Amino acid sequence: MLISVTIKPGSKKGPLVTENPDGSLTVYLREKPHDGEANAALLKLLADHFSVPKTSLRIKSGAASRRKLIELPG
Repeated sequence: MLISVTIKPGSKKGPLVTENPDGSLTVYLREKPHDGEANAALLKLLADHFSVPKTSLRIKSGAASRRKLIELPG
């Protein structure tokens, strides 16, 4: 399953996951997008949110963008 995610790195709200009416997610992260820190924090937060192992999540597209497609198992 693919989930569309928009991240807000460097946010003071974070870490927070909000679901949008269209089924996409907006994720607020405290980490800055430097050396992959925001992507690592995103995967960890989404793994907790969906109760799946972090290794089962994958960034399918948008690794260097604020808009990403995340592949979930099943």
